[in-house]
Amino acid sequence: MDQFWLSFVQWLHRVGLHIDADTAQAVAEGAARATQQLDMPSLLALAAALGWASGLRLYAVVFIVGGMGALGWLVLPQGLIVLQHPVVLIASGFMLLVEFFADKLPWLDSAWDALHAFIRVPAGALLAAGVFGADHASMAVAAGLLGGTLSATALATKMTARAAANTSPEPFSNWGLSFLEDGLVVAAVWLATHHPLWFGVMLVVALVISVLLLVVLFKFLRAVLRRVSSVFSASAKVA
Repeated sequence: MDQFWLSFVQWLHRVGLHIDADTAQAVAEGAARATQQLDMPSLLALAAALGWASGLRLYAVVFIVGGMGALGWLVLPQGLIVLQHPVVLIASGFMLLVEFFADKLPWLDSAWDALHAFIRVPAGALLAAGVFGADHASMAVAAGLLGGTLSATALATKMTARAAANTSPEPFSNWGLSFLEDGLVVAAVWLATHHPLWFGVMLVVALVISVLLLVVLFKFLRAVLRRVSSVFSASAKVA
């Protein structure tokens, strides 16, 4: 970690940005505090956050967590080390940008979600399981089941809310929901890695709201399920 900050400061000097030694030391100490090893509550919170947030923004989750690991802000578990590889960061960063704009366009957002219905849930399960890795197989399986369930719940809520919003001719409600989801993903990852207990509270609240929305907007949920089923049937016919 010290070597990383030394290289970073040297790079700043090369591009003409000079910072004093005290500032550099303060930044390094802050980063060191942020990279303490995760305890069991933190690992559980991270697994739950990866699963739940993947149902909303899979590529953003991969890019944010991988970026935190690459910058030394978070010591990633062994099963998630691959997320900080440059190739993974480039791919997830590119898809993050594509998804950011696709998610802001009415109806295209629902089509995008339908396409990713078969990607986000298993990915959320894999990411959650990766928190514990092969060395803790039982916990990894449990985390995978938890992550997949949370991802499916978040995805169902997202698709149902978007289906309801898309019935309105104005785009502002859709934009508002999209930016809200962006913020929720960042907040979930930050809380899980810094304040796992508060993340637990947030997750419980989010799940209660999800259940209420799915009950109230049940007719839109049925429309979403029909759309996903049609996508799956079309894929089967092509195959």
